Amino acid sequence: MKINIWKIIDWITHMLGYTLVLIIASLIFKKTIYIDTNYYGLWGFLAIIIIFVLNRTVKPILFWLTLPITGLTLGLFYPIINVLILKLTDFILLSHFEIKGIFFVLIVSIFLSIMNWLMDNLIINKLTKGVTK
Repeated sequence: MKINIWKIIDWITHMLGYTLVLIIASLIFKKTIYIDTNYYGLWGFLAIIIIFVLNRTVKPILFWLTLPITGLTLGLFYPIINVLILKLTDFILLSHFEIKGIFFVLIVSIFLSIMNWLMDNLIINKLTKGVTK
């Protein structure tokens, strides 16, 4: 079994980015986003893994299904897909990861979109430049 080091680097950098966004969001929006801190951050780590997996599996499907709406709104609908991913994570983790409201969740989803773009275009592409996959 061959392990691709670039996929591991991609996974780690995205996990660190998600961690940073969720920690900052839970500190700024204390009444809107709650992450259970029991078991030394296990629930936060599980939330990050679930968000990463949903971004890699469900998000492309949601993107293609909502492509006409995203096109009509000139891309303004795209952060709503991240809101759906966050709400799915909230549903999966029950009371250990809670998101209330829509306005602040939309702001966090915009931060997640910016973080994904930064990770993909500025970090991952620079690291893998010149390397064949």
